Amino acid sequence: MLDARIVKLPANAQQHHHEHHQVVVGVRGAAELCVDGLGAYLDTWKACLVPTEIEHDYCGDQTNHVLVINLDPQSPALASSAHREYELLARMFDKPCTVQMDHRLQGLVQFAAGEFDRAPGNEPLHRHLAASILYSMADRVIDGASVKPARHSVSPESTRRFILENLHRKISVKDLAGEACLSVSRFHEIFREVAGITPHQFLLQTRLEQAASLLSSSQLSVSEISYRTGFSSQSALTNALRKYKGTTPSRLQIGEYVA
Repeated sequence: MLDARIVKLPANAQQHHHEHHQVVVGVRGAAELCVDGLGAYLDTWKACLVPTEIEHDYCGDQTNHVLVINLDPQSPALASSAHREYELLARMFDKPCTVQMDHRLQGLVQFAAGEFDRAPGNEPLHRHLAASILYSMADRVIDGASVKPARHSVSPESTRRFILENLHRKISVKDLAGEACLSVSRFHEIFREVAGITPHQFLLQTRLEQAASLLSSSQLSVSEISYRTGFSSQSALTNALRKYKGTTPSRLQIGEYVA
């Protein structure tokens, strides 16, 4: 099986796996994939190689379109001795990776995408164009020149920045997972592995750090600081400080140190 299509990835992160190798190539806009915990940001110059049976999350911005090419490793036509070139393609999928396309390969992808739009029902044309992209990409991937190391898509620092930018409003773990383009369960698992605490604990910790800083360095009221740092009320902030920091707003306002 070799098939290809242009699709728009959803804005909300989704997750699946499949019994075939897959290449996801940026065509327009931007998209993100997380393959077995390793992330790839796709613009019009990048592609992601997804080996068979590996769980992956995916999402994209409002303008994204990607070219998805599926390759079945069990296809008799491809695995036969009459198609020895398949071995070259199969080697691309030893592990997940991101491919940085040069201008020639990027031009081929854009040409193919234009032909897909021009002739949406011409499946033989789509397959031939997809095969051309695969073989061109394989030449580049096998020599290693175009392969970029994958990275963890979960960064505590990026998560902190998102929290601080939205500190005054209600933030859920689902929101944090969406920013990382992961399902909630996968985000929770990876974040805990990377940061050593759960996303919820990290969110509360970040809110309390900012509240403590404002209480000790500003003339704002406790009520205003509660609002600015995302606590539902002054009493909610007071209770959280007492429980997790062993102090109170009034003590911080007179200069008590909080570790």
